[in-house]
Amino acid sequence: MTALTARRRLPRPVRVILVRLGHAAFLLLAVIVIAFTLLSLAPSDAAEIIAGLQGGGDAEFIEQIRADRGLDDPFFTRLGKYVWGVAQLDFGDSYQFQLPVTDFIVDRLWPTLLLVLTAMTLAITIGTMLGIYSAQRPDKPSSHVVTGVSLFGFSAPVFWTGIMLLLLFSSWWPILPTQGMRSIIEPDGWFAQQWDVAKHLVLPAFTLAFFYLAQYSRISRASMIEVLESDFVRTARAKGLRERLVIYKHALRNAVIPVITVAGLQFSQMLSGAILVEVVFGWPGMGTLAFGAVLTRDAPILLGVMIVATFVVIVTNLLTDLAYRLVDPRIRFSRT
Repeated sequence: MTALTARRRLPRPVRVILVRLGHAAFLLLAVIVIAFTLLSLAPSDAAEIIAGLQGGGDAEFIEQIRADRGLDDPFFTRLGKYVWGVAQLDFGDSYQFQLPVTDFIVDRLWPTLLLVLTAMTLAITIGTMLGIYSAQRPDKPSSHVVTGVSLFGFSAPVFWTGIMLLLLFSSWWPILPTQGMRSIIEPDGWFAQQWDVAKHLVLPAFTLAFFYLAQYSRISRASMIEVLESDFVRTARAKGLRERLVIYKHALRNAVIPVITVAGLQFSQMLSGAILVEVVFGWPGMGTLAFGAVLTRDAPILLGVMIVATFVVIVTNLLTDLAYRLVDPRIRFSRT
């Protein structure tokens, strides 16, 4: 059986998924190579940085660091070793802490994903509902209020919103924690601890969601207005179906397609925006880890964060592509 024959015998959804996985693997490899190359071309000596972070040393100590870490190897040798290490989930050791970068990423990845996924869920859910509500009453004052709030949220920078909420809830109305992910003295019991994390999550999640909530509101409003003028909606209304059924069963499925597309494309932006939010609220995620690595020029941590973030974005785009095909039956695995 030839490879072409085997390919033709594979179901179309499997072929689409395999092609997407191949593209994703190539993209991830390209990001690793480009990021490693750019950091290697930076005008700084990694051995001197390590020595400085350890308190300094003479020329012999710096040469010993180069030999121990393989920094005096040819570029392609170092690149090959790094790519092979990443394939084994080994991102090297931190310059500053002399500990595996993987340990830091494992500790910080979950808080970042919790923040980003919570913010995205809030933005998509609330933004879509506001857009649908506004589309049903395009000329009423409530619709204009939603549009005004959307424009304000779209115009306000994420860090500015975070600082305003920080001032509000730290000085004027201190009912929510404004720093960290947990209280200094953690409460007893699993449920009490989760509730403590949830309270700390409110402000950073809302800050990150507010900007994107405004975008989803505008997109879903425009999409719903267009769908409500479609022939199949007129037909559903002519059959005497209830308006709620027409909106949420017939129109919503088509109106939400642009929202899903934009959500997948903007996940990377939300992940980068989380860096600012984490710094403002002291959230112990990958953003604060990367920010500290930039200040100390800790290249292994910075590379590790960049690669893991790229991987998360690629996986999210794959899931978005599959969700798009499931929602819109017109393009279900129609192309490989």
